[in-house]
Amino acid sequence: MKRLLFPLFFVLALSCSGGGDLSSRVDPMIGAGGHGHVFVGAGVPFGMVQLGPTQITRGWDWCSGYSYQDSIILGFSHTHLSGTGVGDLGDVTLLPFDPARRKHVSGRLCAGLDHSLESVSPGFYSVELPDYGVKVRLTAGTYTGYHEYTFSGDSSAVLLDLATGVGWDNLTGWKIETVNDRTVRGFRRSSGWAKDQKVYYYAMFSQPFIMQGDEDSPRRELHFDTSSEKTLHVVVGISPTSAQKALDNIGADTRKGNDFEKNAAYAREQWNKVLGKISIKPLDEKQEKVFYTALYHSMIAPARFSDASDPELYTVFSLWDVYRAAFPLYTIIDTAKVRAFGKSFMDIYEKGGELPVWHLWGNETDCMPGNAGVVILGDLVLKGLYDNVPKALEAMVASSNTRDRGQQDILDYGFIPYDATEQGESVSKALEFAVSYSSVAKVAELAGDGAVAAAFREKAALYRKYYDPSTGFLRGVAKDGSFRTPYNPFDAGFSNIDYTEGNGWQYTFMVPHDVPGLIGLMGGKDRFVQKLDSLFTAQGDMGDSYSDVTGLIGQYAHGNEPCHHMAYMYDMAGRPDKCQKIVRTIMDSLYFDTPEGLCGNEDVGQMSAWYVLSSLGFYQVDPCSKDLWLGSPSVMEATVNGNFKIVARGNSKVNIYVKGVKLNGKLLEEPRISYEDIMAGGTLEFEMTDKPQ
Repeated sequence: MKRLLFPLFFVLALSCSGGGDLSSRVDPMIGAGGHGHVFVGAGVPFGMVQLGPTQITRGWDWCSGYSYQDSIILGFSHTHLSGTGVGDLGDVTLLPFDPARRKHVSGRLCAGLDHSLESVSPGFYSVELPDYGVKVRLTAGTYTGYHEYTFSGDSSAVLLDLATGVGWDNLTGWKIETVNDRTVRGFRRSSGWAKDQKVYYYAMFSQPFIMQGDEDSPRRELHFDTSSEKTLHVVVGISPTSAQKALDNIGADTRKGNDFEKNAAYAREQWNKVLGKISIKPLDEKQEKVFYTALYHSMIAPARFSDASDPELYTVFSLWDVYRAAFPLYTIIDTAKVRAFGKSFMDIYEKGGELPVWHLWGNETDCMPGNAGVVILGDLVLKGLYDNVPKALEAMVASSNTRDRGQQDILDYGFIPYDATEQGESVSKALEFAVSYSSVAKVAELAGDGAVAAAFREKAALYRKYYDPSTGFLRGVAKDGSFRTPYNPFDAGFSNIDYTEGNGWQYTFMVPHDVPGLIGLMGGKDRFVQKLDSLFTAQGDMGDSYSDVTGLIGQYAHGNEPCHHMAYMYDMAGRPDKCQKIVRTIMDSLYFDTPEGLCGNEDVGQMSAWYVLSSLGFYQVDPCSKDLWLGSPSVMEATVNGNFKIVARGNSKVNIYVKGVKLNGKLLEEPRISYEDIMAGGTLEFEMTDKPQ
């Protein structure tokens, strides 16, 4: 695959990962194939714009709008999701073309895509379109997409397409208004996963155009005379509030001049700043590429959702996924951004009465079980990253007492029976709510509200209701207390309605907030370890359809998020050696430097954040906690935030076990450090060996 060769400043050669052009270590195509569903295109960290190619939605693997297996593109859109399991967005699409050489697929104007003619790196995308004799370069600011089209012919055109969207997205309203012969503005309104999404745009062209086409059509053609000037520049600003704000946002993004090279350099600079939060000495070049690509993928979203002139707010909160590793990673490497995320949570609460669940461009999708927004806000409070503790507790309690999404059954019965109100996925929903209730209890305790803390500690233990000692699994329970029968812990198909994207094996260990309690429930550490061993070895018929249950090691499914903490449970059961082996196995066998390099959906940064944290040698098992449990670092050395150094002495592909660990020269008695240890700076030293300790 061809990589970025132009412009020259994109290919600085450096000898180490400690600084400079770290973005040259990133391959955004990792995860663009298979079920990774990652965004491919240009953007800046946590930006509003994700500018890249959009293809015809042909199935599940086109959720981001792009799948590496495809060879057709419809144009270049300004919003995309990255790694989700549902497709949406794909707003304001432009396709440069030669009017004399039109190509159509299924009645739609399109262009052929040759991956050997693509180049992509953080903040930059380019492709040649031989069908039309045009070369395309794209870059982006926070709110703005910058297009450069170089045509070979004298007559050229750009399709302005407001009809096209990704996945479930369907056009419900639009406006195309010509301001002058170089400027167009308007809006695009659509319904899909986000039930009512509105994107305003302001598009400026470097050459005059003649607009052609039906005025009642959301697709219009802009025709240009390129006989003397072959290169056309297009600047498109977007906004969630107005076309005027979209124009203002362009001004905020282009303060240094509306020059493609300068804006591309700025995007590169922004990525290097955030990638530079962690420097590593890798075991090999392949690992370095996978690591920095993972760090890059973890920061495509959340996406900015306020104009440049307004207070900083965000959206694209895939919280059921990212509460497990992505947000804990952000709390370490970008505390200022996390504070803005917390303010966004509270803004959503103030407007709607509940914390976000899966927030998408001003819409609550209510996608996935539980109250992950409650979990994350609790974690921010515990880490001192959200200061108004009483207000946070108010929002967390209010969100935990709503009579929707299964909580009504918890309020009425104390748990979610599978036969109460036909609440599908009853076990998964109850387990996720239990995690959030634990977070409420911790914040209430911090706030000095003992009654609320006690009440929610009790609610956090509702997972116990589902434990069947005769089988050793957490399984569906009826109102009368009986277990659902017949029972097959391997069944992860759609016919198994007690679990979300998983089976009994996986969800039996979905108790990250109370691992000691789960160990006790199973009869102690030895029996728990035996059961956990079985998770990584058991084989059985998983049922009719389980597309999300991927990356299997036994019944452990790394391609889906509920499993992500489970290897680290060994630490808490007294067997860190088993944790070390499994963690290194996952990193070595399920992450690659190819388009198929992810074993499941990227899920807006979660899959990648797990890799980043695990590569450094630690992971936050309880998502509302200041404890990080140690695994097996896969790097030789790393520095986080410039002042916390990790050294893995003797590390190699064979030396995967930890003989001992020192924090600032003091030998640790258990495999655990604190959030404060990292943020204070210091040195964490692992002594690696090839034998279990």
